[in-house]
Amino acid sequence: MSKLYGLVGYPVGHSLSPIMHNDAFQRLKINSYYHAFHIEPNQFSKAVEGLKALGVSGFNVTIPYKVDIMPLLDEVDSLAQAIGAVNTVVNDNGRYIGYNTDGQGYVASLVQALENDSLENKRILIIGAGGAAKAIFYTLAVHSQKPVEISICNRTVEKAELLIKHCPTHVPSFALSVQEAEEQLERFDVVINTTSVGMSPNIEETPLNLDLLKPGALVSDIIYNPFETKLLASAKAKGAQTHNGIGMFVLQGALAFEKWTGMFPNQQAMEAIVRDSLKKG
Repeated sequence: MSKLYGLVGYPVGHSLSPIMHNDAFQRLKINSYYHAFHIEPNQFSKAVEGLKALGVSGFNVTIPYKVDIMPLLDEVDSLAQAIGAVNTVVNDNGRYIGYNTDGQGYVASLVQALENDSLENKRILIIGAGGAAKAIFYTLAVHSQKPVEISICNRTVEKAELLIKHCPTHVPSFALSVQEAEEQLERFDVVINTTSVGMSPNIEETPLNLDLLKPGALVSDIIYNPFETKLLASAKAKGAQTHNGIGMFVLQGALAFEKWTGMFPNQQAMEAIVRDSLKKG
């Protein structure tokens, strides 16, 4: 019997998750189908109850429901609870359990970009203090190779301070203004943009001046449309290594797929289908 998986969000028409997951099901000969469910905000609770009633085997959660889904679940994983957001739901014998694979997917892609170099000797700067920053910060903080420093810069420094204060695991961290981050940039081995600054169509915007970027640093941007943001282009011009958001998107999906099926999909195939879809526009 075919199993049904899906994505709940508003809107979801732009999502590449269905094509990515359905291709993975076909490659692994799993009799399952993934569908994007466009759910109006005033129908969200009813829609989730409907998915449960149908016995949906699992689903992803995207904007704006990553927080709203939590009280509707039977259980929430401890990391997702700390992050305060769920992006993956697993049907475990009728109990719906929430996880957050965003941070795990990002960190896994970052380690790959570092060519499996240890995070332990790295000083990391995170730009932004929103939901994506929180997921990445908390996941880095509990990683087995904990960085020596994870600092956060944000236009509102108080938001960065709150993220650091509520982190469930201690790691040396500083809350910085954007100006302070720019002035101290040469201290950092890895710079991560978690904001939407530079995303299409505002491709001429950049969240940080890279004049003092450390030679040999890695600059990462969770944005993947465009492939190369102005931030990454500036970093590349300075000889830095760069890393865009495709790896995060693919690996968070691959980790969700593994939680649903017990099988890890072909990451290279997933990435290829995402890149091809983006090029087609």
